[in-house]
Amino acid sequence: NTTCLCWWILSCKNGGLRCLCAPAYHLILEGILILWIIRLLFSKTYKLQERSDLTLKEKEELIEEWQPEPLVPPVPKDHPALNYNIVSGPPTHIITVNGKECINFASFNFLGLLNNEKVKSAAQASLKKYGVGTCGPRGFYGTFDVHLELEERLAKFMRTEEAIIYSYGFATIASAIPAYSKRGDIVFVDEAACFAIQKGLQASRSNIKLFKHNDMADLERLLKEQETEDQKNPRKARVTRRFIVVEGLYMNTGDICPLPELIKLKYKYKVRIFLEESLSFGVLGEHGRGITEHFGINIDDIDLISANMENSLASIGGFCCGRSFIIDHQRLSGQGYCFSASLPPLLAAAAIEALNIMEDNPDIFQTLRDKCERIHKALQGISGLKVVGESFSPALHLQLEESCGSRENDVKLLKRVVDYCMNSGIALTQARYLEKEEKCLPPPSIRVVVTVEQTEQELDKAASLLKEAAQSVLN
Repeated sequence: NTTCLCWWILSCKNGGLRCLCAPAYHLILEGILILWIIRLLFSKTYKLQERSDLTLKEKEELIEEWQPEPLVPPVPKDHPALNYNIVSGPPTHIITVNGKECINFASFNFLGLLNNEKVKSAAQASLKKYGVGTCGPRGFYGTFDVHLELEERLAKFMRTEEAIIYSYGFATIASAIPAYSKRGDIVFVDEAACFAIQKGLQASRSNIKLFKHNDMADLERLLKEQETEDQKNPRKARVTRRFIVVEGLYMNTGDICPLPELIKLKYKYKVRIFLEESLSFGVLGEHGRGITEHFGINIDDIDLISANMENSLASIGGFCCGRSFIIDHQRLSGQGYCFSASLPPLLAAAAIEALNIMEDNPDIFQTLRDKCERIHKALQGISGLKVVGESFSPALHLQLEESCGSRENDVKLLKRVVDYCMNSGIALTQARYLEKEEKCLPPPSIRVVVTVEQTEQELDKAASLLKEAAQSVLN
């Protein structure tokens, strides 16, 4: 038989010869294993060379030569974060910076409530009643009656079912996003989104899809692509949540989002909308309710609205509002709500009084809009600078028309413009970013902030001085 090999062996039972047959491949495999074992037995062995012990002197020399890796990257001494301006007194309409009195065009005190006597009196009364802080999160003896009153007032003002407050403005949207969007979910987000949104998206570990700033055609392209993917795997699509995250007025650009078009896309592609209104709350709309009131959109069309209380309300912290079942989920899953000490009662009382003033003085929003439009018009045509942002945005950006060739040089050039204005009594600031962490880093800019306290003469003076500074520095 050609498929096997035969071995003749001596039988132990009857003393005769016996034939045993095995498949050829089996015997070949055994032969290879036997040869490999023989090779291992007779191959040359190698001993690890023993290292001689170092002398004490040699050890000390090595220790002296060793340099540890830096804990943080080196930062130049002239970095803006290490050379900040020092404010003396309240950052109100007139601000004292580095000992020099200036007109304030830098603080986000849009409605001028930071130094309002009624707001300060409410805060002082609360301070006497409750003390300074809370020393506990909301779930552990950190819920005060004034917190519940503020949440009720915010929900009523925004015309939603419920509201929830956070003790830190940045943490509001950064906590709200990961409370709903998880790993595997999909978030469509504008590439100009602020850093707080970016941190929330990072914490959610969701699949992030960036669309071009305010480009609804690009957003719809991404939504169509996702719809096609969902049709290929309907089982996965059924358990995947989809969100659109935008800002009412964008902090980094001063642009308004096209909310009516977003609402159409929401219902067409069955996605949820999260709206960040820190810059538009207390600014847009007849009564300051934000972009939904500005466009006349039913607030129930928005799944979640968030805003901080650090701009128009001149307090600290932030809030989210919407339907009750959505807001209640944050009380269990919002990290900034569950694990941070609750908002100091004096700040909650100040925010309530600020809401009272907003409700009692609805004309204040038109006043702010008129002043925004006045300076927006006055800043047009500055040689070397261009105005970025809506005419009704209280935070405008001035960017260089042409770059100097590097971001570092652009920043230095704009700083000279800011310093020129500061020396002449106008306090401005440059927009600052964590350059290595921003998803889409905005160009360097000077931020001009408008408040209701600034007079027409002061607005014209600031515009005139900026033109003078640009002429001196850029030309």
